[in-house]
Amino acid sequence: MENRTTLQYYVLDVFSNKSYKGNPLSVVFTNGDLELETYQNISKEFGYSETSFVYYSTKQKALNVRSFTPTGFEIDGAGHNLLGAVCGALLKRMPIFEEQNESERFVMMNNAPIPLTVSFDPITQYPVVQMHQKSAVIKQEIPTYRIAVALGLKIEDLDVNAFVPTIVKTEVAHTMVPIKNSQVLNSIVPDNQLLIEISKEYQFEGFYCFTLADENQEHIIETRFFNPIIGINEDPATGTAAGPLIGFLTQKKFTKSEKEYKILQGVKLKQASMIEVMNREEDILVGGSSIITMKGELYL
Repeated sequence: MENRTTLQYYVLDVFSNKSYKGNPLSVVFTNGDLELETYQNISKEFGYSETSFVYYSTKQKALNVRSFTPTGFEIDGAGHNLLGAVCGALLKRMPIFEEQNESERFVMMNNAPIPLTVSFDPITQYPVVQMHQKSAVIKQEIPTYRIAVALGLKIEDLDVNAFVPTIVKTEVAHTMVPIKNSQVLNSIVPDNQLLIEISKEYQFEGFYCFTLADENQEHIIETRFFNPIIGINEDPATGTAAGPLIGFLTQKKFTKSEKEYKILQGVKLKQASMIEVMNREEDILVGGSSIITMKGELYL
């Protein structure tokens, strides 16, 4: 084979400590920035909802992360794309925090620092990464009937405890959609074209459908996430939506600040994911762990 550039990659299952659960993410280790077309070609080849590309920047003294969807769209925001990238770098034993203060750890994404808190699970020794998102900003409500039709539901299926579909943003704006119960949640068959029309009209990305869990569960909420406007029909774990949701629920006095809650997502896809969230005074923590499921090398 002629002399081609080789890059190493991991495939990690994010928001999980078991392989073939959680949200799969390919993490490609580079030596610096690549051509835009190269990022897009590799992401398309992997075909996961996102592929992250990482390298350690000596100039920024931090891990540099860029993430793309299979359709070539570059993602912003601290979701599974960032969590998996950081876990991948730590599992590869890259010294990504060596030049940083322990109390001020961060990685770079789109030239902006994203603060993190990192610990290690005492049993598995896997890294547990908590991303610090901005406080939630509640934007506007969307007519219930429009979302009900787009999700293939009746209006009464969305009639939940005075919650109404509402656009909320931390890093990325998504709509929080209350659903009556877990059975209805897992019966949703969305009309992607209608979802895309609503996203464009109200200028947000995805639909985070949530239902309140029974009291004896480990998680407080069960969710499903649809984001067809950027090519994700359904996502098994979505950090950029989990942050806005806990912010929204806290502002509605359903959950308390400074308390950790768990969100269950991905059940319908048979990729159950557990997302840890906490609303704080200054920010929102969204975290979890990841496990390496595959590794290999690709050629440019």
